[in-house]
Amino acid sequence: MAKKSRGYKSRHTRGVFRKRVRQKGIAPLGRTVLQKYEVGDIVDIVIDPSVQKGQPHFRFHGYTGRVIEIRGRACVIAIKDKNKPKTVISRIDHIRKSKSVFNKTE
Repeated sequence: MAKKSRGYKSRHTRGVFRKRVRQKGIAPLGRTVLQKYEVGDIVDIVIDPSVQKGQPHFRFHGYTGRVIEIRGRACVIAIKDKNKPKTVISRIDHIRKSKSVFNKTE
């Protein structure tokens, strides 16, 4: 019997990226691919397990940051990780516009 893989994705990710039964499959295009992001938008990093390409590191799942650059289908997001500024590159499948009350510009 072969030894179990101990690769990058097998560590600490068992229940983090599991979808509920009725949400399985590819997300609607209007919520992901057709969404337009601009520099300065505040976004949440929410990893979609049905798309493996362009995922940020699983440590940043649930973080909120600001878009500082657009790179084709991906965005560069500035976040604070325990008071240390960091940049995360993520495809738009794994981010969504934040509904936080702090980013209302009215």
